[in-house]
Amino acid sequence: MPGTMTADGKIPPPVPVTFEDALAKLPHGYLEGYFDGQSWGVTVKRSQDGKRTWLYGEELSGTDIVSFNLYRLAGSQSILKPCEMCSAKVIEFVLGFEPSAEKAASRP
Repeated sequence: MPGTMTADGKIPPPVPVTFEDALAKLPHGYLEGYFDGQSWGVTVKRSQDGKRTWLYGEELSGTDIVSFNLYRLAGSQSILKPCEMCSAKVIEFVLGFEPSAEKAASRP
């Protein structure tokens, strides 16, 4: 929405549509897959009203993580809030993550 600002008074950068499309394709709950040749475990949770999506991913054979919240605002704008990492890392992960169909499982 035009004129929306973050708590520090800055206008957030737009969230790429391809990112939101890729995120929407990930199922709710826990799944495993691959990113950059490594095995990852990922949990996706969506609020009942659809205004917030939370993702937490862990490299299964290493120490890397990805974590963020995506908030949908009025209109078509969204705000991406990575947890202690840059937005570029989060976007690259979601666009490049390939779920393993046989490892997908829903968790409450």
